[in-house]
Amino acid sequence: MPEWLLKKDNYTPLKDKNSFIDKSILSIFNVLAMFRQQTKIRNSKFGINPLTKLISTLILIIFVSLSRNFHFIVITTVFMLVLINLLSIKEIKYVVKASMAAAIFTFIILLPAIFLGYSNNTLMITLKVLVSVASVSILTCTTQWNELIITLKIFRIPDIFILVLDITIKYIIILGEFSLNMVYALKLRSVGKNNNKSTALSGVVGTMFIKSKDMAEEMYGAMESRGFTGTYKVYTKFKFKLFDYICFILTIIFVLTYFYFDRL
Repeated sequence: MPEWLLKKDNYTPLKDKNSFIDKSILSIFNVLAMFRQQTKIRNSKFGINPLTKLISTLILIIFVSLSRNFHFIVITTVFMLVLINLLSIKEIKYVVKASMAAAIFTFIILLPAIFLGYSNNTLMITLKVLVSVASVSILTCTTQWNELIITLKIFRIPDIFILVLDITIKYIIILGEFSLNMVYALKLRSVGKNNNKSTALSGVVGTMFIKSKDMAEEMYGAMESRGFTGTYKVYTKFKFKLFDYICFILTIIFVLTYFYFDRL
């Protein structure tokens, strides 16, 4: 038996911080959790179909953007707060986090305007951003991606746009899981101190690019062999219920309120 096999190995690797890799894993995991939450089957509390929600959200954003009356914006903000309170705890956290982040960022950008005497305009724009982001967040957290895609087809959105959106959403999850496994493997194989973790992580990005290229070619071949011509067909028909009509009535009241305050 060789002598080097009989010698005791006293190698002790140097301690190293893995905060960079841990933060990368946490970021990827948060993105995957968000998209997986969107794919879960959920029942709306009021049974409002996606078509009604999308139309109401678009009308709200358009009229809030066009409004120049501060009282109308305040009323819309109060209405949005009441609507947020009807959601579940997780949905409230998601909506509040997204809307407050956008509103705070907008306020910081417009902060110099306050010193120039445009404090009312600054507050109005901030509230507009808050309401718009909150309405979109409510739509996304209460509606599945496939339902939104069907709704886009009903609105006669070009098929190429729907195709790109659909494939992007699906492959974000697939490539995200693949990258998460690669980062886990990188962490398990990191022995000792490594001062170039960012360089090692760039190799993961390169491998991700090659993997995505191969998957795109395989998907193209599969779609071509199945005779896919790029045309989306909708077989689901949305049924309007009581709460859908109530939502349309509230939307009409909202539009009438806009024209009332717009004349003041």
